[in-house]
Amino acid sequence: MADGAGHMNERIQQFTEFRQRMNTRILEHENQVVRRFFALDTQCYKDGALEVKTKEMLGLVASLVLRCDDCVNYHVAQCRQAGVSREEMLEIFQVGLVVAGSIVIPHLRRAVDFLDQIEATPEASAPPQAPG
Repeated sequence: MADGAGHMNERIQQFTEFRQRMNTRILEHENQVVRRFFALDTQCYKDGALEVKTKEMLGLVASLVLRCDDCVNYHVAQCRQAGVSREEMLEIFQVGLVVAGSIVIPHLRRAVDFLDQIEATPEASAPPQAPG
């Protein structure tokens, strides 16, 4: 593996492992509000009248608009896992930019970078199914 690819895979792996470790740590506590919110988030992204792919695309737009880089990374990975193409991703980024304006541009840069990294390492595991 080339050094650049190794660095990219490492970033994806670190992001995934940190989310998983911290979600596990948070859910160790007997806080029903947190547990119920995590469960609600998980249920929200399951197939229903809207399929998972559509819900993840909506989650990605909302994450861009809210300017949450962790959420953007999570939904970029989930979108790819749900079969969203690069062309569709670029249109999703376009919608987020138009809705929120130029303040989204730094987050858009990081989103495209994360997408590039995911695409460069197809063996990278997607982040765990948990709140974005």
